[in-house]
Amino acid sequence: MSTAYETTIENPVPPQDLSGIVGHRFIYTYANGWQYEMYVKNATTIDYRIHSGHVGGRWVKDQKVDLVELSKGVYKVSWTEPTGTSVSVNVIPAERVLHGVIFFPDWIRTHGERTVLFQNDHLDEMREYRDEGPTYPIYVVPEFARITLFEYVGENDEDVVSVAPGDLPEGWSDRTN
Repeated sequence: MSTAYETTIENPVPPQDLSGIVGHRFIYTYANGWQYEMYVKNATTIDYRIHSGHVGGRWVKDQKVDLVELSKGVYKVSWTEPTGTSVSVNVIPAERVLHGVIFFPDWIRTHGERTVLFQNDHLDEMREYRDEGPTYPIYVVPEFARITLFEYVGENDEDVVSVAPGDLPEGWSDRTN
């Protein structure tokens, strides 16, 4: 029996409907207590803020990503940062669940504070830290998360993530819907 998500050599990418995630902002808290916010700006770009956790206070705009729909309403967002960190996040908005795996290079495990800033203003510095390393061992953080806020805010809006997490009003990231 064939399904819409079956892949073959002739058709390696199944139909993609990204409308359920593109243009959405969501706030989620991992089981370890780390709180993140992601804005899927368009099909190839995200902005995000880290509200708490190992690198809480960090924020990034215009991160290029690979975004796919794995199955109806099930999405995967993956990227590698200038720091050398790689991330893969599976998002199921209807279930309000997410699973992410973060692959931190060793230098971030030991000196995460170096990345707690607006990354876009420090790209050369992040690449220098990455190249200095050490990279290995990789600090792997696989965690489930609960999506506490999921809202459509429109595509390509530069104001959605425009300030540092610490510059938001108190309790801002605690909102739910």
